[in-house]
Amino acid sequence: MNDQTPIGSGCPVHQPGGVRALLGRTNKDWWPDMLATEILNPNGSSNPLGDDFDYAAAFKSLDYQALKDDLTALMTDSQPWWPADYGHYGPFFIRMAWHAAGTYRTADGRGGANSGQQRFAPLDSWPDNGNLDKARRLLWPIKQKYGNKISWADLFILTGNVAIESMGGPVFGFGGGRADVFEPERDIYWGSEDQWVNQGVQTRIDPDKGMEIEGPLAAIQMGLIYVNPEGPQGNPHNDEGMARDMKETFDRMAMNPEETVALTAGGHTFGKAHGNGDASLLGNAPSGGDLAAQGFGWVSSHESGGIGEHTVTSGIEGAWTNTPREWTENYFRLLFDYDYELVQSPAGANQWQPIGPTEEDMAPDAHVPGKKVPTMMTTADMALKRDPEFRAISEKFRDDHEAFKDAFARAWFKLTHRDMGPKVRYLGPEVPAEDLIWQDPIPAGSNPSDADVAAVKAKIADSGLTVSQLVKTAWASASTYRKSDYRGGANGARVALAPQKDWEVNEPAALAKVIDTLNGLRGSMSLADAIVLGGVVGLEKAGATNVPFTGGRGDATADQTDADSFAVMEPEADAFRNYVGKKKLAVKVEEMMLDRASLLGLSVPEMTVLVGGLRVLGANHGERGHGHFTKRSGQLTNDYFVNLLDMTNVWKSVEGSDDQEYVATDRAGGGETWRATRADLIFGSNAELRAVAEIYAQSDNGDKFVKDFVKAWTKVMNADRFDLA
Repeated sequence: MNDQTPIGSGCPVHQPGGVRALLGRTNKDWWPDMLATEILNPNGSSNPLGDDFDYAAAFKSLDYQALKDDLTALMTDSQPWWPADYGHYGPFFIRMAWHAAGTYRTADGRGGANSGQQRFAPLDSWPDNGNLDKARRLLWPIKQKYGNKISWADLFILTGNVAIESMGGPVFGFGGGRADVFEPERDIYWGSEDQWVNQGVQTRIDPDKGMEIEGPLAAIQMGLIYVNPEGPQGNPHNDEGMARDMKETFDRMAMNPEETVALTAGGHTFGKAHGNGDASLLGNAPSGGDLAAQGFGWVSSHESGGIGEHTVTSGIEGAWTNTPREWTENYFRLLFDYDYELVQSPAGANQWQPIGPTEEDMAPDAHVPGKKVPTMMTTADMALKRDPEFRAISEKFRDDHEAFKDAFARAWFKLTHRDMGPKVRYLGPEVPAEDLIWQDPIPAGSNPSDADVAAVKAKIADSGLTVSQLVKTAWASASTYRKSDYRGGANGARVALAPQKDWEVNEPAALAKVIDTLNGLRGSMSLADAIVLGGVVGLEKAGATNVPFTGGRGDATADQTDADSFAVMEPEADAFRNYVGKKKLAVKVEEMMLDRASLLGLSVPEMTVLVGGLRVLGANHGERGHGHFTKRSGQLTNDYFVNLLDMTNVWKSVEGSDDQEYVATDRAGGGETWRATRADLIFGSNAELRAVAEIYAQSDNGDKFVKDFVKAWTKVMNADRFDLA
């Protein structure tokens, strides 16, 4: 978090209209001349290593200590094309790692460091990521040397760890296993604003206007990782707003106030911000740069080419402490020992300078030997002193440095690993032994024998539980999975724990009855396995054959479940169960369906066949009849598609439903035939979805429908079984 928010960074979008609400601004909107390589996507994967490349196996062959030694040496190997501040790249690499991980948000699990997205637009060109293109180029010789054994995604985070260690800072551990992608992840919604952050752009929180941060977003403005360090909309005098923005954005990225203070203070113990020059002389960001720049952005025409002592990134200028290349207690000491006055940097940014600092408390110049300069604090730093809650935490850390070290190390580890999912996915010799609550720990399960599976199946089949009950319970458990941060899923049986057991979409009273019944029948089998096995029984009762089942799941406890972190995963709508909650939706139900299918890792055919199958199996929320296009309820048939596409029906919106519910009547003058929602009719309205639906409605594809449904169902049930990969 060392440099943020280049001033003068407003960049108007060339095409301000027509962008879908789900996706917001696209790279083409920001950079219309960008080469559209995605035109080749239908011809094959963008991954040059191939989809069958086993990164975990490659990582395990890595000489891990040799890599760390090379990274340590790099820290002080200053290059003339981008000289290291204070002769040490450590603070620069900490910022690189922080900003790679800091895009994570809890609402949808997207963002974060787990795929190396910082290499691609829009992140490579966000104002908040100014000049991090140089950090990645400094790392290239090491990436080239170790090749496929270390991904860029892992290298970013490991380099940040080594940077902290090389300056004497505390590190809790490191887990590898982040596999790279080779193109931007285009399903991430970063916002709909048509300008990057600057002081003239509306922030996403404005109590006076009743504004809250939209949906899954976390940062306070477009192009920021967290907040504007100069203050809300650049106002350095809005103390209340500064603290509010920090708490809200960090909370949306899974950090509580203590972790927020620890990260801010720990990160700012090192290095400096850069604003010693004219920000108007900065060139385009990497994605809009000249071919000859070879991916470098923000090239400056300022003195010395805008490098070294004349670097401009955030526009804020100076170090936070008098010891910027080592871990010390000086951040809190300087923050509390001095009064501060508002000044402006050479680039015109608002910042705070200590009044009357001693020479000992001044910082060394980053590039001129023997020169001393004043330290500084941003408005965000001053919030740690001015806000009562932040101040109490800061005073605790000031008085107990060991507590501060431990809090920073743990918060840094969480920041850089939060999007990796369960600890079973971590690789390497520095994985901490301790199980942390935010890792969603699950006790190891035991694989039931074939005889046990057969016995429990028979009991479930004779229990009186219906197809609808069994299918709905299994789906409620497994469909929480999201591939973005590997959270949720059937493993752990958290559907039986708070908060999931109480979610409206799960019909708590009905769910509790099924869970109680399964608990009484499962014997030594885990509840998680019994829930999934119940789904198998339901499908077989419905006419499917050879439905796969793989046991071995464990059961989590309430003590192993962070209820608050799971609460944000509660669906506002679930098209698979034809559920819409009471809250007015900001986007259409069908768009939310695509988003949920994306998080589940489903293709268009998989999503389509699952919706059609779940409808006829009676999986709708609350026995809702909408989309239940069958007279053979509880049987796995393709009736949904046959009847949806039947041209004898004519559809109209139900009056007063605000185009959320529809009724079909017979064209020949008959009465009502079916009722549906937007999530149903989209499969007949959208040309691409209709093309798939037509396949499943064909008279010769009844068997194909069943086979495809079972395959897609099994994929969802096993989505979180990382032990099966």
